Amino acid sequence: MAVIYELIKECKQSGARLGRVHTPHGIIETPTFMPVGTQATVKTMSPEELKNMDAQIILSNTYHLFLRPGHDIVKRAGGLHKFMNWDRPILTDSGGFQVFSLSEMRKITEEGVQFRSHLNGDKLFLSPEKAMEIQNALGSDIMMAFDECPPYPAEYDYVKKSLERTTRWAERCLNSHARPHDQALFAIVQGGMHKDLRIQSATDLTSMDFPGYAIGGLSVGEPKHLMYDVLDHTVPILPANKPRYLMGVGSPDALIEGSIRGIDMFDCVLPTRIARNGTTMTSQGRLVIRNAKFTDDFGPLDPECSCYTCQNYSRAYIRHLLKADETFGIRLTTYHNLHFLLELMRNVRQAIMEDRLLDFRDSFFTSYGLHDNDKGF
Repeated sequence: MAVIYELIKECKQSGARLGRVHTPHGIIETPTFMPVGTQATVKTMSPEELKNMDAQIILSNTYHLFLRPGHDIVKRAGGLHKFMNWDRPILTDSGGFQVFSLSEMRKITEEGVQFRSHLNGDKLFLSPEKAMEIQNALGSDIMMAFDECPPYPAEYDYVKKSLERTTRWAERCLNSHARPHDQALFAIVQGGMHKDLRIQSATDLTSMDFPGYAIGGLSVGEPKHLMYDVLDHTVPILPANKPRYLMGVGSPDALIEGSIRGIDMFDCVLPTRIARNGTTMTSQGRLVIRNAKFTDDFGPLDPECSCYTCQNYSRAYIRHLLKADETFGIRLTTYHNLHFLLELMRNVRQAIMEDRLLDFRDSFFTSYGLHDNDKGF
């Protein structure tokens, strides 16, 4: 099998679990956060910098790499690992979320989705079989089944039909997957905010015995308490001997709460996206470095942080770079935010090992200024 999950320990305070995911390109210590490298690069970061902050796995996007440079180019380069000079694990999403977010530019049928490229308007078609063909060519360690991600809110009947189509598509993905020996295919549980639909989706998909399972359709605008409620009644249905992946979640509070509920893997563009706007995560909460009060603040972004940015550059200097539209400023804030989340997950793993994750959560939320679960990062 291309991916094997090894359970190391369960936290006595919570449902969190410490584990390892064994892949052809190395071991992933879980729970883990995956930086997003949409177009075969984590924006402004080099692979060497990601390794220095100990990113164990990154995520790339099937939809974007299909549009450019094309999966045939990546395959001829020797696969995505060689193309982008990254020798650690890679997960590729199916492209489903991107296609469905086009809304006015796509048409869904049982066969697949016809859509127009956001780059040039060309008519294109993505199906379960095509998504597998692309990801097989990319050569990622973990690939995702093609699914339909319903919006929030959505009518019950629509969500039910959507998840049943997702289940049929998952079976087609399994049947057309050409490299099961070295690429693990994960299924995606859907069902919106409806408990019975989530249970139906999880039950149907687990019967097909995928190597791992993701929970999709969350972090799409719903309140945090709804997301946690969905996790509470979905995660227990997923196999304990396989990885569990919560898609599109990357705020510090949600990473901790997701880990408490037994999630192993997370990804999100949040740390890199807000970094480009001058917003950083620190041990004392969110810090908007563009603000005028930092003009002559010569301290680090976070006095408690050991990252390259905080060890070498001041708030005043970083603010100057951002105000001057210098790319180096974005590199520094991006480095810090990614390091912050990766360090957070190291601390989560340590807390699980020491059976104190709930205590860790309470302490972190207090210092970060999170007094309720819907407040966000």
